Amino acid sequence: MATRAIVPGRLRRRLTIAFVLVAGVSAAVLAVGSYLMVRQARFDDSLRQATVDTRYQLVLARQFLPLDDERSAGLLASFETSGRHVLLATGDATTASNASFSPAPGGRLRAAVASGQLGYERTPGDLLVVGGRIPGSTAELYVVHPEGRIRRDLDQLRYALVAGWIAVVLLAAGVGHVLARRTLEPVGRASRAARAVAEGLLATRLPVTGRDEFGAWAASFNDMAQALETKINQLSAAQARERRFTADVAHELRTPVTALVAEASLLADHLDRLPPDTRRPAELLVADMVRLRRLLEELMEISRLDAGQEPVFSRPVDLAVELRSLVEAHGWRDRVTVTGEPAVVRTDPRRLDRVVANLIANAVEHGDGRVGTDVRRDGTTAVVTVTDEGPGIAPEHLPHLFDRFYKADPSRSGRGSGLGLAIAQENARLLGAGLAVRSEVGVGTEFRLELPVGPPS
Repeated sequence: MATRAIVPGRLRRRLTIAFVLVAGVSAAVLAVGSYLMVRQARFDDSLRQATVDTRYQLVLARQFLPLDDERSAGLLASFETSGRHVLLATGDATTASNASFSPAPGGRLRAAVASGQLGYERTPGDLLVVGGRIPGSTAELYVVHPEGRIRRDLDQLRYALVAGWIAVVLLAAGVGHVLARRTLEPVGRASRAARAVAEGLLATRLPVTGRDEFGAWAASFNDMAQALETKINQLSAAQARERRFTADVAHELRTPVTALVAEASLLADHLDRLPPDTRRPAELLVADMVRLRRLLEELMEISRLDAGQEPVFSRPVDLAVELRSLVEAHGWRDRVTVTGEPAVVRTDPRRLDRVVANLIANAVEHGDGRVGTDVRRDGTTAVVTVTDEGPGIAPEHLPHLFDRFYKADPSRSGRGSGLGLAIAQENARLLGAGLAVRSEVGVGTEFRLELPVGPPS
């Protein structure tokens, strides 16, 4: 199953981004809230002062009653001289004391003033207009209060808050990066330690530097690594004992089995002279001695392969020619068909013959019909296939087919030792080749040997 590549530092970036988001959102909410509160307070204070001032100006405007053209002009000039910009509305006519500050009062403001109340409105140009009726008259006086300074102060506050927010975000990014790196440093150490253990460095341990969760994690990792090292050492020792036992048994049996095989050969030469009642047991004895010799040879070869005492001597080999010679030498010409195209590879012909001979022998023994072999060139790979028309192999047996002494089922057990395919796989590995099997029950089995065209690794 394919696994996704793990990108280092991704969790650190996520923690840093999360820290920045929390700090940035918090600072933004605080800045916006502060700005709105200050803005509302400034405008409310401006309105309150303007209302108090307008009441006072209305009382002062009473001294100009009754209003005529001359008194109205004097009223406007008096207010303008005192630094007040006003609008005097008599009937439908509205006169401004300063043409630069002469916004037209809106309908809602005029209606509120006409009802005898103080009214206000804010107009474009940052102007606050507060008006009321002059006591003792139907004339209306509107005082214009510029609020440009408030707007400028609010703009400066907004710029300062934005700059502060940016500074907070940058500071949060730096602090978050440092905290994430320090927080995840034990995770990085654990990852490197796990990778070292996976590469075979079983003595790798993590330092236990605290009593927090990471400290407990490091202690648990060390316990796991210790248990794993102990178990692997035990398994390695058991495997080494098993290999030594196999080699010792094969070595000790070699001399007596050789003598027995020689004696069985003499017996085989005189089978036709034996009485009928003893001939059959003698034939079985000879056949069993042949099987015993074959098993001993395979055990010795497995022990040499395990000990790494099997060198590889490579030279250019034409697979098609080598395959035909192999079939001819083993007497399989009547049952094995060789097809394909010339494919020259650089390999060890002796080990190649060992692999292919085991595959063909397995197919001849278990196949019900003819066995087919084929050689093809596939890019930088030469492929040798061996197919039979036997009963096939059940899917649950295929993963274990190259295990030592493994036999799929009675229909394919035959007289073999269960080491042939294991030896074929070990020799294929020495040649830098790949060996695979594909089978379907009731159809047949196909073994596929893939050899690199270049020199074996």
